[in-house]
Amino acid sequence: MAVKSYSAGVKEYRETYWMPDYTPLDTDILACFKITPQPGVPREEAAAAVAAESSTGTWTTVWTDLLTDMDYYKGRAYAIEDVPGDDESYYAFIAYPIDLFEEGSVVNVFTSLVGNVFGFKAVRHLRLEDVRFPIAYVKTCGGPPHGIQVERDIMNKYGRPLLGCTIKPKLGLSAKNYGRAVYECLRGGLDFTKDDENVNSQPFMRWRQRFDFVMEAIHKAEAETGERKGHYLNVTAPTPDEMFKRAEHAKELGAPIIMHDYITGGFCANTGLADWCRDNGILLHIHRAMHAVLDRHPKHGIHFRVLAKILRLSGGDHLHSGTVVGKLEGDRDATLGWIDIMRDSFIKEDRDRGIFFDQDWGSMPGVFPVASGGIHVWHMPALTTIFGDDSVLQFGGGTLGHPWGNAAGAAANRVALEACVEDRNRNGAEGLEKRGGDVLREAAKHSPELNAAMETWKEIKFEFDTVDKLDVSHK
Repeated sequence: MAVKSYSAGVKEYRETYWMPDYTPLDTDILACFKITPQPGVPREEAAAAVAAESSTGTWTTVWTDLLTDMDYYKGRAYAIEDVPGDDESYYAFIAYPIDLFEEGSVVNVFTSLVGNVFGFKAVRHLRLEDVRFPIAYVKTCGGPPHGIQVERDIMNKYGRPLLGCTIKPKLGLSAKNYGRAVYECLRGGLDFTKDDENVNSQPFMRWRQRFDFVMEAIHKAEAETGERKGHYLNVTAPTPDEMFKRAEHAKELGAPIIMHDYITGGFCANTGLADWCRDNGILLHIHRAMHAVLDRHPKHGIHFRVLAKILRLSGGDHLHSGTVVGKLEGDRDATLGWIDIMRDSFIKEDRDRGIFFDQDWGSMPGVFPVASGGIHVWHMPALTTIFGDDSVLQFGGGTLGHPWGNAAGAAANRVALEACVEDRNRNGAEGLEKRGGDVLREAAKHSPELNAAMETWKEIKFEFDTVDKLDVSHK
């Protein structure tokens, strides 16, 4: 029997953490990192260093290594692949034993995976591209408080995407005027209106008054239209106690849905709020403010597909996902990939969409992807095609910018959506984007609100190149 021995000093990480013959276990958490090393650092050494520093390792041999089963607990760099179209970076695949992480805690998982290792000197850039959560870990997480089907039942809305709108200007309105804007949008035909991500409780509009006036608007719009309505009341707050106080008041008022900024608010607060929403029967809308700080650089940070997985595990019924066609960043194939990650029960590895691992969510409910940012009625055929029915399409300026006011803007969106859904149901989704202009023009003959919206935004386009693209081979 070999006896453990201790030898002080520094040894190369790859002696311990590079294991190309390792076959990952079904219970391992798997990660794919894109590594851009410093000049002269061998691939295997950099990959092993990332595995070590994100699990059990440190820069030198320590005698306490002898007090544990390091061969069991260590992270293992088990594969390296070239990055298509990039000669200086490569993918490193690392397996972590499930015992390294507290059950049901995305906080704990990502404290390891994207912790100190991102400041490691041997690595010039480091990006977490994807994570495979084993079903054994998924089952320890609460996930969405309700999910897509339960939300449809609660809101009594079927057979089409849901329509939303962010109230503008996002800052400066009084609570009563804010409520007036909400009422106009909802009576005009929208399902939801929304607090913007940075509407919390500023001097011009304290949260309690906003909640009160908004709920008055919701009840009035519901009575007039006979439809269920909602507004995402943002409960994001300076402290968890204050967040829950705001959530409790929303519940007392009868609000069907509240909102949280899950990255700036923190994963810990978000998981707690999701648990509260599940217990109290309230839907949870999630905004991704700050995500581009983490996910936009193609060689450093955390890819949004990982942030989407974090949210599905931590809990939320909606998540902003990009629009592909609006003013915000979003590669089409990659966006379709993380939309599936948010909604489907099982997603297969698909490198063409940037998905590095099979992901099994088991019985965990899906999350509504939310398209929001620079979209208007002319985008409706593309949005209907890209997102399908299980989505929320949110038009801020594309509602409130209508020359006849909020209600007319909402009516234009509702008519455009229903025309596109009807055409898709009759003629199929394929080709809807090409024939969409004709579909909208035909609908506009019977809707002066839609006609005015189409005339207003016919020249508006956002044709900037996408910064974060899928990695593709050299041409």
